[in-house]
Amino acid sequence: MVGDRVTVVVMTTSSADSALDQPDLRAAFGPLASLIEDPAVTDVLVNGPDSVWCDRGAGAHRTQVRLADDRSVRRLAVRLAALAGQRLDESSPWVDGLLPRGLRLHAVLPPLVEGGAHVSLRVPRQRVPSLDDLAEWGVVDRLGLTVLDAVVASRASFVVSGGTGTGKTTLLGALLSRCDPGQRILVVEDVRELRVVHPHVVHLQGRARNVEGRGEVTMTTLVRQSLRMRPDRVVVGEVRGAEVRELLTALNTGHEGGCGTVHANTAGDVVPRFEALGALADMSRHAVHAQLSSAIEVVLHLARDAQGRRRLREVALLGAVADRGVVVRPALSGGPGAWSAGGALPDLLERIGLSPEALPW
Repeated sequence: MVGDRVTVVVMTTSSADSALDQPDLRAAFGPLASLIEDPAVTDVLVNGPDSVWCDRGAGAHRTQVRLADDRSVRRLAVRLAALAGQRLDESSPWVDGLLPRGLRLHAVLPPLVEGGAHVSLRVPRQRVPSLDDLAEWGVVDRLGLTVLDAVVASRASFVVSGGTGTGKTTLLGALLSRCDPGQRILVVEDVRELRVVHPHVVHLQGRARNVEGRGEVTMTTLVRQSLRMRPDRVVVGEVRGAEVRELLTALNTGHEGGCGTVHANTAGDVVPRFEALGALADMSRHAVHAQLSSAIEVVLHLARDAQGRRRLREVALLGAVADRGVVVRPALSGGPGAWSAGGALPDLLERIGLSPEALPW
């Protein structure tokens, strides 16, 4: 070891098979190992030696885990960055990567952040949650399950929206796991997070530029490549940049059932969010609306309740309205056990092939 540089050789294993009971992995995570191994933990956040937080599905709370000092936190961050095959030092003061067992790492060093190094870990569940699991945890209820199953079966294109940590990727993985086994699913992500239980899934993952500034593979490039791989469904794990242009194009060329996730505070914010992303791809507002009107049909919006629990809160339809472009029309709102019908509910049921009598109110 020289300064903060660490070289680590890691044997590649699938995220499902990796475990922290391997001595080298336990050593790499240090005091965080006990949190990572807790099956209820979804996020671990290190803000300093005496400020370690975790989320077990009801919001972040402070833990009793402690590190020795700021230098220990920095060494931890550098060690985890090396496990992800990346560097973290003054010349590259942040890192966003994938660790063994499918953990997603983000770390940043001072002076970009106040105090010492900060580490954020997104911890995937050992078993991919199904829709039935989500129902058991209260994310959806019987009515929500009925609608979600119909959205998948009808091959309607959809986006899962919500804020950070609301469970967008988890819900998307559970929905894709319900797809017909004969369908070929092409998943495009910048960092692999989406886990799908399905016999025919192809994962494409972006690549950051190396220390010489070369070798970058962008999401835009990957979406273009996915269209040449005979997909039945094109999935963008998170739409966050110029790749929105290729995704909208793909969903307008016969790829039914395409989907992805997008950050938005409410279902009604999805269209402005696509407008902002389209601007990154040099698309005008008119061009975004023209593509969006036939590319995305359904919005599934997640949010946390007052107790920090993740819930499906809104189901909406996207549609074009004269002189207004694409608008979001509420079909269901309120969340599990408190659903109310919106004006777009009849159109939603017609599109996904459900009769009003099929809804278990």
